[in-house]
Amino acid sequence: MAKFSRAMRMNNPRDYTRVFRQAKRSSKGGLTVLTVENSVGHPRLGLAIAKKHLKLATRRNQLKRVIRTSFRQHQSVLANVDIVVLSRGDVSQREMAQIWVTLARHWQTVATQWQKS
Repeated sequence: MAKFSRAMRMNNPRDYTRVFRQAKRSSKGGLTVLTVENSVGHPRLGLAIAKKHLKLATRRNQLKRVIRTSFRQHQSVLANVDIVVLSRGDVSQREMAQIWVTLARHWQTVATQWQKS
């Protein structure tokens, strides 16, 4: 299984700003995924999980772990894109198993939007 190293993370606020301005969007299952092409040679992940949507820190952290794990498992099929995953208001009503399935669909959508060449 692939690791989630520092290089796989979006660390720079400018990168987040670029994604928020120029992104292709995919929304379903309590999550919104924003994607934009990058020049670093591999996919990178950024998270924006709102405290407003998940009040308990344990639940937010659990969601972030699920997202990172799912990303690691699917990163080989993703093109060179920056991905930001945002929570939506209805994410608190979903079970983690539902979120897992939703993420798999999001990764498929991202892979078809940005065909890896």
